Amino acid sequence: MCTYLFEKLEVWKEAIQLAISTHKITKLLPKEEKYGFTSQMRRCSVSISSNIAEGTSRLTKKDKAHFMTISYSSSLELLNQLIISKELDLISDENFIKLRQDIESITNKINSLRNHFLK
Repeated sequence: MCTYLFEKLEVWKEAIQLAISTHKITKLLPKEEKYGFTSQMRRCSVSISSNIAEGTSRLTKKDKAHFMTISYSSSLELLNQLIISKELDLISDENFIKLRQDIESITNKINSLRNHFLK
């Protein structure tokens, strides 16, 4: 079986784990948030790893960097959703801190990857 480039990237592996963690944490949200925060947080968390994967398939460095920018933006979108969820007492301090730290690690790595493609 072939291993694709994105599967070798530490940032992609972390983003997959973030999507899994986000999915688990959003299971704890109130049922009335199913089509609100739950759906939005899951979609943007999956978008992070998806855009990293798609970006590695692009031919030009500029195009690759563009997908890293989209991935970075999805990370910040998720952080925004987490902040609001925390302010509304929908998620615990512990879950908020864990996901925020994960997002910080991922955004740093995405930035490095994007800068590599822009050289």
